[in-house]
Amino acid sequence: MQLIDMFDRGAGYGLEAPCLTEPGGRTLNYGEVQQLSHRIANGLHSAGIGRGSKVGLLSANHLLTFAAILGIVRSNGIWLPVNARNAPEENANILARGGCEFLFVHSQFAAQLPLLREAMPNLKGIVCIDGELPGVPPLEAWAGRHPATPVRSDARPDDVIAIRGTGGTTGLPKGVLITHRNYAMLFANWYAAMPITERPVHLVVAPLTHAAGSVAFAACGYGGANVILPSADPAAIVDAISRYRVTQLFLPPTAIYKLLAHDGVRKGDYASLKYFVYSAAPMSVDKLREALDLFGPVMVQAYGQAEAPFVCTVMNADDHARVLRDPALAHRLSSCGRPSPFVRIGVMDSDGRLLTAGERGEIVVQGDLVMKGYYQDPEKTAEAMKHGWLHTGDAGYQDADGYFYIVDRLKDLIVSGGFNISPGEVEQVLWSLPAVGDCAVVGVPDAHWGEAVKAIVELKPGAAWDGEAALSFCRDKLGAMKAPKTIEVWEQLPRSAVGKVLKREIRERYWAGQSRRV
Repeated sequence: MQLIDMFDRGAGYGLEAPCLTEPGGRTLNYGEVQQLSHRIANGLHSAGIGRGSKVGLLSANHLLTFAAILGIVRSNGIWLPVNARNAPEENANILARGGCEFLFVHSQFAAQLPLLREAMPNLKGIVCIDGELPGVPPLEAWAGRHPATPVRSDARPDDVIAIRGTGGTTGLPKGVLITHRNYAMLFANWYAAMPITERPVHLVVAPLTHAAGSVAFAACGYGGANVILPSADPAAIVDAISRYRVTQLFLPPTAIYKLLAHDGVRKGDYASLKYFVYSAAPMSVDKLREALDLFGPVMVQAYGQAEAPFVCTVMNADDHARVLRDPALAHRLSSCGRPSPFVRIGVMDSDGRLLTAGERGEIVVQGDLVMKGYYQDPEKTAEAMKHGWLHTGDAGYQDADGYFYIVDRLKDLIVSGGFNISPGEVEQVLWSLPAVGDCAVVGVPDAHWGEAVKAIVELKPGAAWDGEAALSFCRDKLGAMKAPKTIEVWEQLPRSAVGKVLKREIRERYWAGQSRRV
């Protein structure tokens, strides 16, 4: 199976059905998108792009962004996405290191073109997604010069179809080699967790260059419509769910927090929702309860990473509903769920020994969902695949009922006074404070403790704040050892291009100039 087969399967449900929609703008049906993707693929072939050629995509969410992705995939080139929120120098670096030979770019990045051209002087072509730029043709006009003759590649299941960046929370991202087989396993696990009984309507909010691109393919597999928003604006999300009778959407927790804090969110109509997926970072249990109360038992947690995309474990809608019915299961709201059916998950110690229920170690993954490796980096590939398992870098454990719990990133643990303290445990307490919109907990240098627990909070709009009361609350809930020694309020936490809080940037403010970083 090839990745493009997911789209063509959906086209088989009816070429007149809506495929891509922009609220207030155009709608393209499956027949139009399919024909456009063939033209794009033929255009790439005419430019000398073939099997194994790297094709970059630098674009915000747009109706034609997904069409460009389809054309790249159909051409048998390798899709090289970069995130719209990256710094220009980082995008130029990623594309150049990835060997990009052709580039699709959105007009909002016009100012970056000189930098991109300098970094990639041998580009075979540049096409603008949404319009014309000096010396750069618009996608639809460029594609129109090429035939709509059907294109079928001879790709094999283990051929690389995408090089995706790691989360980018620790230095330059590594290039993750994702194959057709990896995507097939992603969709098999996706449909097992979230069965589809009618044409889905997927609200695309997260970047199509990130996880939302995978969800869009999953929606296409059953002839679904993808309603594309340019940003995670809460008012637009609320309106689109009601207007288009959205059945599924994906948001990272930070975006859900902003949605829950929006004044108009409780006026929305969410009766059409079947699956509201949250992933990419741990979620506040209190805010999850708020979401369940507002949207109903439709919340689904998917745990994965670039190296094993999206659905290593799943806490599905029925799992959440079961917790609501039985208060004795409340602890499961902090779980990332049970293993997906086509993945093997374990917890391993530093010696490569698989641990039993309740023992804490590193979460590891096996199966066809796991990447082929890192691009041009055999040493890091070998390190990530020690003992024959993908090492996620997440510390956690499995309970007796098979549910996994992520305690923290291994590198984020705070060692204070000789004790290991999980920032995630402290963050869960802070998230329960009504004034807190989001937070991050880090270790900062301390002459007595070595590291002291420090919390940075981002408040909800207009919220009142009492720092001393917050510290007292944390001490009551956590005890003096785990509770933050200090709490600071920042207007905005630093975040990566995919919405993860950048704890390394927070730490740097406190550790700069220190001879030791622990």
